[in-house]
Amino acid sequence: MSPIRVLVVDDHPLFRQGVLFTLSHNPDIEVVGEGENGRQAVQMAQQFRPDVLLLDITMPGMDGLQAAAEVSRLVPETRIVMLTASEEGDDLMAAMKAGAGGYVVKGAGAGEIVTAVLAASRGEAYITPKMAGNLLREMTHKPSADPLSELTERELQVLELVARGMSNKEVGIELNLAEKTVKHYLTSVLQKLHVRSRVEAALLAQRHGIGKDRA
Repeated sequence: MSPIRVLVVDDHPLFRQGVLFTLSHNPDIEVVGEGENGRQAVQMAQQFRPDVLLLDITMPGMDGLQAAAEVSRLVPETRIVMLTASEEGDDLMAAMKAGAGGYVVKGAGAGEIVTAVLAASRGEAYITPKMAGNLLREMTHKPSADPLSELTERELQVLELVARGMSNKEVGIELNLAEKTVKHYLTSVLQKLHVRSRVEAALLAQRHGIGKDRA
């Protein structure tokens, strides 16, 4: 059985060398080349036609997402695995849309990188387990008809004051709480409401009649 031919492209030399070292010690894998930017990824993919391309997302010039889309178009037989520091769901979805079949977070161990390469060579999708779990929860979560119903009484109090334009410090003074505690409550509120900022939370609260100026 022929070894799996792998091309590695990442703009961080030390990290790239670590990946190359890991792959070179697996008898089922042959590293055919390495690069440091998206344009090299596209050129080398056409030159070597590897079975698997390990590709960083964030690189100067042509980034990994653009390179993935080009490689998918020009060398469709090459399986692409994104190897990145980003744990953002948006980056994961963008990578899949660009043609990647795998997504491994750089904090993963050497064994996971090898696992991803082997899975890709078989035509299987692979996503870092933690991210796969988060994605599944997001996809299966059914928001409540009243999203505010998931908040505790204290979280509602914090949200009301935030919606009235108070800072964390002012909320803490009003509720006799430490500013750090207010921040903790607010983080919980954002997660439960599935919003990304205090501004979005405030707008949502105001739409439900919370935090509006009192007469």
